[in-house]
Amino acid sequence: MPVESGISAAARQAKQKRKSHSLSIRRTNSTEQDRSGLQRDMLEGQDSKLPLPLRSNLLDLFSQIEREFENLYIENLELRREIETLNDRLAAEGQTFEGADLVKGALKTKASHSTSQLSQKLKTTYKASTSKIVSSFKATTSRAVCQLVREYVGHRDGIWDLGVTRTQPMVLGTASADHTAMLWSIETGKCLLKYTGHQGSVNSIKFHPTEQMALTASGDQTAHIWRYMVQLPTPQPVADISQQTPCEDDVDFSDKDEADGEVEGSNDCPSVRVAITTLRSHQGVVIAADWVVGGKQVVTASWDRAANLYDVETSELVHSLTGHDQELTHCCTHPTQRLVVTSSRDTTFRLWDFRDPSIHSVNVFQGHTDTVTSAVFTVGDNVVSGSDDRTVKVWDLKNMRSPIATIRTDSAVNRISVSVNQKIIALPHDNRQVRLFDMSGVRLARLPRSNRQGHRRMVCCSTWCEDNTSCNLFTCGFDRQAIGWENHNPPPPLQEK
Repeated sequence: MPVESGISAAARQAKQKRKSHSLSIRRTNSTEQDRSGLQRDMLEGQDSKLPLPLRSNLLDLFSQIEREFENLYIENLELRREIETLNDRLAAEGQTFEGADLVKGALKTKASHSTSQLSQKLKTTYKASTSKIVSSFKATTSRAVCQLVREYVGHRDGIWDLGVTRTQPMVLGTASADHTAMLWSIETGKCLLKYTGHQGSVNSIKFHPTEQMALTASGDQTAHIWRYMVQLPTPQPVADISQQTPCEDDVDFSDKDEADGEVEGSNDCPSVRVAITTLRSHQGVVIAADWVVGGKQVVTASWDRAANLYDVETSELVHSLTGHDQELTHCCTHPTQRLVVTSSRDTTFRLWDFRDPSIHSVNVFQGHTDTVTSAVFTVGDNVVSGSDDRTVKVWDLKNMRSPIATIRTDSAVNRISVSVNQKIIALPHDNRQVRLFDMSGVRLARLPRSNRQGHRRMVCCSTWCEDNTSCNLFTCGFDRQAIGWENHNPPPPLQEK
């Protein structure tokens, strides 16, 4: 018996060797039927506790993955042969280019293109990329110095919007996805008041031009007007958080460990729960709202593709501004005239004119190729628009056919703001950067992001404070904090007439 068992064991080993050998031979050019047969042989020759149907299903899935990798491998080989062939053609014509990325990028064109066309494309790509690199090292007309002064931490979710009161006492307001709006002491960073009347994300906050009232828009399809009364605390000496550094020279460190735990500093501040006015005419998320000059009317923008004009005293809907083809993203009013600009995901922004009570005109502007995230007025006759197409454009209200300046960036632009006194545009980006440009499109600065300074996630909004406070620029983002900055910048040069 021992001898017979040894012979049978040797026979099984030889059989498995022949089976595995035949498997390696047949796999090179097997059909689907052959593969299924091989899988059955493998299942029979292996010991496993899994049920046979489950094992068969797993093998089918792995074989599909293997086929996908085989196809990718074959495509990779073909692409390599094409690259070698085209490189040989270029070498035969005596044209060489440095940088493998340029060659690989150009080889995305069809192989049927002639060699001369490919050569011209490579030249164009090389020149464009080189000019872009050189332009990033250009010396700006003035080197702004930016300093992080204070952080405002207390929200439990990302902050969509922020604003500064226009009357005394000067406070900072923030609107957050945590369903609250907060008022902060600019000088101390302490939370003074929390508004908890909304049932959804608070998407924007604006303050009345003369009274202590705030206007907030929310994802609960409403806009609220509520009163606030705050008492500013005594300012405390502030330690120097950061050394004054030219903004262009900061080293950008990647995300570091974030304190995602429970925040402190907002639990002990008083709260307001009831609005004095609730505006309810929208059928979708109210994404933004603003006061019309004089403070007797407000305008709201919604994802229902409409902007509504309301009377503050009666809460009645005065006008429904329709015409956008997709959801609205922002609305803004002129500081001195009855003008409203609305932006939308339909790549346009519209200018609504209410200066003549009998005639309400509208102009449509198609200067962008992607969602217009915001469009804002300046004190003069300009409109500045920002878009997900990574551009910001400055327009003249007297001639809106084409922009007078175009700023091209490397990331989508969110809610922009323009300094009244310095005439500087602050651009918050998806890539956590905040850049400053003048009205002619010249880059002035980039807010520092080093040594844990600056935002660690998407920057959603920026706003300026023209009063004489320690901070004259504020930004907020989805890292749950708002930041106050001190920006020193010489006045812009006089424009030649």
